[in-house]
Amino acid sequence: MTTPSWHDMTRVFGRIGVLSFGGPAAQIALMHRELVETRCWLDEQTYLRALSLCMLLPGPEAMQLATYAGWRLRGVPGGLLAGGLFVLPGALIIAALVALYVGFGAVPLVQAAFLGIKSAVIVIVLQALVKLAHRALKRPAAWVIAGLSFVAIFALDLPFPAIIAVAALWGFVTARPSETVEAPLPVRAQPLKTAAIWLSLWLLPLAALSLWGAPLLADIGWFFAWLAVVSFGGAYALLGYMTQTVVQTYGWISTPQMIDALGLAETTPGPLILVTQFVAMLSGQLAGGAGLAFAAGVVALWATFIPCFLWIFLAAPYLSRIAAQPRLSAALQAISAAVVGVILNLSLWFAINVLFTRVTSSDGPGWLRLPQPDPATLVPETLALTLLSGLLLLAARRGIAQTIALMALAGLLLGLV
Repeated sequence: MTTPSWHDMTRVFGRIGVLSFGGPAAQIALMHRELVETRCWLDEQTYLRALSLCMLLPGPEAMQLATYAGWRLRGVPGGLLAGGLFVLPGALIIAALVALYVGFGAVPLVQAAFLGIKSAVIVIVLQALVKLAHRALKRPAAWVIAGLSFVAIFALDLPFPAIIAVAALWGFVTARPSETVEAPLPVRAQPLKTAAIWLSLWLLPLAALSLWGAPLLADIGWFFAWLAVVSFGGAYALLGYMTQTVVQTYGWISTPQMIDALGLAETTPGPLILVTQFVAMLSGQLAGGAGLAFAAGVVALWATFIPCFLWIFLAAPYLSRIAAQPRLSAALQAISAAVVGVILNLSLWFAINVLFTRVTSSDGPGWLRLPQPDPATLVPETLALTLLSGLLLLAARRGIAQTIALMALAGLLLGLV
């Protein structure tokens, strides 16, 4: 592994932030390509262990993985740089989309351009998934864990945290004591100091909003801070609860507006949990105009992402020590295998929902639940864009950035027809 300069880190993590379309599966694959394959800033085992750790933590796993990578390379300042650059491009685009949404509605041409991007993401994710499986599934038991993980979440609709917990327990119990692992790196951890600093940074501004009489901003801050604590399993696991709270309990926005918020958030780079920023800004706009919208967006970002730095800076110093314990290391390896199945589920879910406009959940025998796309709702334009993406990436061997740009243009041209 090599230690990059600050200039190189800014350039590479900025690139990751700009190109991180398609949700966690695509983002994890993109970071692997940039940090492990292309630049060798992290080795394979470190990357997989960090991914397993991030899957155990609440919050957006890809953003936390970027933060860990930055911390590993340059300490806390590196983690702040990497995590911030992962979120910033998407946050800026969300702010622009809120302004366009308020002025022009759902912005059909913007959605058409992003449809081309989504089509490219389908191919990017599937291509990367094959590489990830090749590296994480080196034993027959790992293949079994990955397969069972996929069936559990895709067909049985079991909760994500339970799947990861069972995989970790299985790895822990079945570990071979004779396994050799690398020695831990000497890291000085100060957990109490770290927790005190980041908890204060996170919660004191929210307490100030409550004391200084900003009820909407305070409600937004405390609600999204609570979501940051319970957001195991990614943003999709929270969407139902979030929709019910912001629409029915608080009445900040309507159900159609919440659906539009999710749709536009899915088309931007960065973590899908940026939908919290869209909801907050739209709520602020409706309640008090552009100034309140900006303040609400800042509060939502603060409440949502500051705890991500807290979790990583607390846990990161112990990852190498955990990996040096055979049973704990085996638990992390089992989680890595389960993650392959989870990412396969995300990949198929994303592809089905991009290619078909109507997808229902069909009840099969016993507890079996399968997504059932309506064949009549297949969008030929989207299928054509996906095939074109495959040609660009696999046959013409275009880079990710060039492919995404070309597919955005192709989607926009289709939208103009």
